[in-house]
Amino acid sequence: MSNSGIGQFIPLILIFVIFYFFLIRPQQKKAKEHKIMVENLKKGDKVITSGGIVGKVDRIIDNEKVEIEIADNVTVEVIRATGIQALVTAQEVKK
Repeated sequence: MSNSGIGQFIPLILIFVIFYFFLIRPQQKKAKEHKIMVENLKKGDKVITSGGIVGKVDRIIDNEKVEIEIADNVTVEVIRATGIQALVTAQEVKK
């Protein structure tokens, strides 16, 4: 009887292991990379905000906020950890 009891939990354990390697672990890795990217921001970096606005980092206010210039004489204050989605890398266009 005890063998059948343990045997019933093996599929659940396998499902958890699969979820860990295909969902949880990659998400943690991506969050860690994003945190490092946000911590390494400096003046002049081009970024994309969570709302999809592209701008250039004008100044770093403190550890929580960044001021982004989105147009001439137009700056927006954005929360560092949640407001910045990605860095824009300049790529050359081949003709």
